[in-house]
Amino acid sequence: MKEHGTILVVDGVQDVRQLVQAYLGGQGYDLVFADGGTQALSQAERSPDLVLVGVEMPKALQVCAQLRSSPALSGTPVLLVADSNDRDARLLGVEAGADDIVSRPLDVVELRTRVSAMMRLSSYRRRVQELEGGCAGFELATALDATLESWGRALELRGVESEGHTVRVAEMTMQLGRAMGLSESDLVHARRGAMLHDIGKMGIPDRIMFKVGPLDEDEWEEMYKHPVYAHDLLAPIEYLRPALDIPYYHHEKWDGSGYPKGLRGEEIPLSARIFAVVDVWDALHSDRSYRQAWNRSEVGDYIREQADKHFDRDVVHVLFDWLS
Repeated sequence: MKEHGTILVVDGVQDVRQLVQAYLGGQGYDLVFADGGTQALSQAERSPDLVLVGVEMPKALQVCAQLRSSPALSGTPVLLVADSNDRDARLLGVEAGADDIVSRPLDVVELRTRVSAMMRLSSYRRRVQELEGGCAGFELATALDATLESWGRALELRGVESEGHTVRVAEMTMQLGRAMGLSESDLVHARRGAMLHDIGKMGIPDRIMFKVGPLDEDEWEEMYKHPVYAHDLLAPIEYLRPALDIPYYHHEKWDGSGYPKGLRGEEIPLSARIFAVVDVWDALHSDRSYRQAWNRSEVGDYIREQADKHFDRDVVHVLFDWLS
C-alpha cells in the first residue's frame, strides 16, 4: 500500500539525492529537493508533510534552526540524517529542532519505516487543523471528539492498544477526575488527553512496536520517545494544546523515576497523575501477548504497593473509594 504526501529533502549532494529518490521514490511520496535552508524556505508554499535534512553537520543544525524560525514550516516534522556513532551531533540535532534522527549511512528499511511513521503523525495533525478551519464552536468540538475516538480505534486496530482500552480509560479518568475536583472544562481536556494518550506510538517504528520478544537498550530508548512524539504532534494544534498533559506526562512517576521529564510529586499535572493509575489498572486487567490478565485482587495489591512510588497516594485512595 502506497503512502501519500510531500517530503522536502534538504541536501545538495547529488549522490544522496539519488539514494533518497531510490529509497522513497516508489513509495507514493512527492519528493521536493532543496540545496540548503534558504532554498528550503522558498519551498514552503509546497506545504510539505515532512522535511528530511540530509546535509552534513554543522550545516544541518543551521538548517533545522531556519526551519523552526519559519512560520510556514515551524510545525512541520523534521527528520535529520546523522552519523550513527556521533551521539553529540544527534543530541544537538534534536535541540536544534529535529523531531527524530535516522542514521547515516542510510538504510532503506530504517528510512522507509521512520518516514512512514512521521508521515502518519503529520497527516493526523493536518486533519485536526482542517477541522479547526472548517468548523466553529459546538460543531468543531463534536467533529474533533469524533476524530479523537477514531484515532483511538485506529491504535487498537493496529494492535498498539487492547480492544476497548482507550474508551475505558477515558471514561474512568473522567470519573476519578470529577471525584478529585477537576472543573468541567478540565474534565473535557482530560478526556481528550486520555483518548490520545498513546498517539505518539504512531511515531515508533513497527519493527519495535510489534517486536516479538524483549526490546534491547536502543529500542527502549526509541520507545521512551513516544510522549515527545505526542507533544510534537499536538502542541501546534491550538484546540488540543490544553489536552497535552496526559499524552506528554502519563509516564512520569511520583518518585521522579518516570519519563520524559523525570518530574516528581505534584510537579506532575493532576490529570496525568490520575491517568497513570487508570492506565495501569486497565492494562493489568487485560490480556497481553506477553502475559495473561491479572485478577482484581492482584491488580489492587499492585496499585496499593506502588503508592508514593509510581502513583500519587491520594489518587490511589480515590480510586478504591470509587470502586467500593
